[in-house]
Amino acid sequence: MSKLHGRSITVQDNNVERALRRFKKKVQASNVLNDLRTKEFYEKPTTRRKRERSAAINRWQKRLAEQALPPKLY
Repeated sequence: MSKLHGRSITVQDNNVERALRRFKKKVQASNVLNDLRTKEFYEKPTTRRKRERSAAINRWQKRLAEQALPPKLY
C-alpha cells in the first residue's frame, strides 16, 4: 500500500505540468519523502538518541547566539 492515498490531483485542461507541480507540493507538505528517507536504513536506538540530542544542543546554541549581545566594535 502506498502512503499517498488521498494525495490525488485531477488534470484540468490537459495541463500536466501544473498538475505535477500541485502534486509535488502536496507530497512535500505531507512529509512522505522525509518518512521514506528515515525508514530507508535501520538506525540503532542509541544512534537515534545521540542524533536527536545533538540536534537539540545545536538548536539551543543557535537560540543563545541569537539572544547574545553583539561583540564590541572597538
